[in-house]
Amino acid sequence: MEIIYASLEFRRPGEAANESDVAAAVDALWVSALPSDGLQHVSARPEPGRIDVLFYLLSQDAPDTTGALSRARALIARSHRTSPRLHRLYLPPEPLAESTEPAARPTA
Repeated sequence: MEIIYASLEFRRPGEAANESDVAAAVDALWVSALPSDGLQHVSARPEPGRIDVLFYLLSQDAPDTTGALSRARALIARSHRTSPRLHRLYLPPEPLAESTEPAARPTA
């Protein structure tokens, strides 16, 4: 299992999230999840100006599979596109820098 930390940042700086915003964000992530994302659990909590999210993703053993960071980012982007509430309240995710994804582990 791999754990990825991410934040959903509000479009309007200084806006505060409440528990219904957190629940709606988690629901939107679950609705948008695909089996290939490997999502097992997601938790979130409100912070000033953002919602912090922890993704618990299945580890992918095959060397040609997408890394957990890329899968979490794709899930956030998909949720942002398909959920009117996420699209209205939060900024879209930024693209990953090429160096942020860990290198594939060599296989024996």
